[in-house]
Amino acid sequence: MTQWQGKSKGTLLGYKIFVFCIEKLGIKIAYSILVFVAFYYFVTAWSSNKSLYYYLHHRHGFSKGKTIRMMYMSYFRFGQILIDKTAISVGLRNRFTYEFDGIDILKQLLAEKRGAILISAHVGNFEVAEYFFADIDFECQINLVTTDREHSFIKEYFESISTKTNLKFIIVQDDMSHIFEINNCLTNNEIICFTGDRYFPGTKVLIEEFLGEEATFPAGPFSIASRMKVPVAYVYVMKEKNLHYHLYTRRAEVKHRDAQHLLKSYCDSVTQIVKKYPLQWFNYYDFWGKDS
Repeated sequence: MTQWQGKSKGTLLGYKIFVFCIEKLGIKIAYSILVFVAFYYFVTAWSSNKSLYYYLHHRHGFSKGKTIRMMYMSYFRFGQILIDKTAISVGLRNRFTYEFDGIDILKQLLAEKRGAILISAHVGNFEVAEYFFADIDFECQINLVTTDREHSFIKEYFESISTKTNLKFIIVQDDMSHIFEINNCLTNNEIICFTGDRYFPGTKVLIEEFLGEEATFPAGPFSIASRMKVPVAYVYVMKEKNLHYHLYTRRAEVKHRDAQHLLKSYCDSVTQIVKKYPLQWFNYYDFWGKDS
């Protein structure tokens, strides 16, 4: 079984060329280049192709012919997501339109003055959510819980060119000290953000049915969210036609210290999203352990 190793493909030069095309040629021209880039990955990325085929054919039930077409379309959509993320990060936020579905839920969470936990997945473009939150007219610190396993030189480059935001990172530590940092943030009525669909080898996991097949999920986000006695919601930022985004928020029903119940609720929520946006599932690895 191929597990997620915490690193994404790409070189620093490739990202710099990406940014140059977006800034100098425009977003739509950058999209046109994706026709060739997506095809390159479609014919060379054998490992992710197997995972993508299993996801589309076996979990969604698309025909073999439709699955092949959608595999290419998935790579193309992922490229668009990366371009949008870069464009928004470097200050081109005003080129995009958006709509909120569940804005009242976010406002209600903050009005409770207990902090809040938002859980998303590697679907859509959640990493740009903070740029859109600024337009909701609430002021609070947003903290993203993450590991520090990405290519540091790429992260440093993006930090140097990105528009400064209110986002802070909480790095998961082996000594579990990040739990105290999370607790302090919630005490200060801040927002904690997790992604709940990727785990690393050696970490605690939970098993739950997702798209009709059992899959493995990280235990951490669901254990923490079910113990902290704070409101929890699921948030997704999904790309639609042209430069339009749809932000979804759904309140989660939490049973105290019942991480499995919360995980099942999460899987049901993500299922609804990927059924509506099947091309925006970006876990290009053996998620169900069934590729072979």
